[in-house]
Amino acid sequence: MSVTYSIPLTTLVRDFKLEVVYASADYESIRLTVEDVARPGLQLAGYFDYYEPMRLQILGNVEVSYIQKKTPEERAAIFDRFFSYKPPALLIARNFPADEQCLEMAKKHSITVLRSGETTASLASSIIAYLRSALAPRITRHGVLVEVYGEGLLLIGDSGVGKSETALELLKRGHRLIADDAVEIRKVSDVSLIGTAPELIRNYIELRGIGIINVAKLFGMGAVRTENEINLVVNIVPWNTQEAYDRLGLEDQYMEILGVKVPVNTIPVTAGRNLAVILEVAAMNNRQRKLGYNPAQEFSDQIDRHFEMNSGKNK
Repeated sequence: MSVTYSIPLTTLVRDFKLEVVYASADYESIRLTVEDVARPGLQLAGYFDYYEPMRLQILGNVEVSYIQKKTPEERAAIFDRFFSYKPPALLIARNFPADEQCLEMAKKHSITVLRSGETTASLASSIIAYLRSALAPRITRHGVLVEVYGEGLLLIGDSGVGKSETALELLKRGHRLIADDAVEIRKVSDVSLIGTAPELIRNYIELRGIGIINVAKLFGMGAVRTENEINLVVNIVPWNTQEAYDRLGLEDQYMEILGVKVPVNTIPVTAGRNLAVILEVAAMNNRQRKLGYNPAQEFSDQIDRHFEMNSGKNK
């Protein structure tokens, strides 16, 4: 069963500093559920096939110019039919004034009318990006999310394995915390995951034996981030002498989260292993691989060339 996410219209108005020209009776309770917007040019002309009324409707220069060429009676009829489909709100770009017939029909059908000074294309693209992030599918995973050299590392593993303690060491080395204990992961595109902390526990770390600490206040605001893309999953496991761990890194391992494949490294821990340094190297190595350089493959090719040269000499 799919879950439908929503965002209050009032939040969008606040974040984009939109002017409320007319607030409907249910303005405070309106929620946006579609991550796209619409420019209703064809609908103003009377064509409503395949129309999606749940989208935020934006009027730009083209739509306003078309409406201004109509008589007051025609404008009233256009907006009467348009608002009868009950869109969540009408947003007018470029600070164009809302004409009398538009406001009259908005009041009749109780539709909120908003206004912005931005250009239509810029406003639409910004709102689409905003809604895609806000309405993205999401899950919450147990783990720690840190930013190391610009790479988002999601640390997972059994409780008590040392994830929070490792994050603390990384903070001391100048890296940043995004979330501890619970990571809210959103799928913002088919290839990208964004991790953040639930509002209630943001900027806090739990350390056994010490308790809860506020990272932002203890280390400064430079030690925290609100969100970050997840570039690498690090599975921290207790060292098992019976387990065969990857020593070359020739085969890429992945974990699927919300349908997105993310590279994963399994790091065994034991006394004497400096996890913070290992994770710094893992972050830099992952960045190198994204840029097309694979040291494990280079090493393997070098070994192959060495044996080929030696076999040629022995003939």
